[in-house]
Amino acid sequence: MNTDIIKSEVTAVNVSLTPELEKLVQAKIESGRFHSASEVVEEALHLLEQQEIERETDLKELRARMDEGLASLDRGESVDGETFMQAMLDELDAKEAQRKAG
Repeated sequence: MNTDIIKSEVTAVNVSLTPELEKLVQAKIESGRFHSASEVVEEALHLLEQQEIERETDLKELRARMDEGLASLDRGESVDGETFMQAMLDELDAKEAQRKAG
């Protein structure tokens, strides 16, 4: 069994919150899920990072689809624009539903 302890450096940072956000942080602590404001902020930052990664992935996929569509046009193949856009919107809706469910 590995008994090495991983140490991470912690830096104190002062953050100003609106009264509404301060109440939210306190409510999260009072719920028992978090023990401190630092834990609440840490979780929020992890979620923000995850959201940004997902957004970047979505943008890469969108750019790839657009490149694919442009290449099709260059080859003389065409697709109705409204049909193409509706298919993309349907895919985005499905992804959003998966995120909310999972």
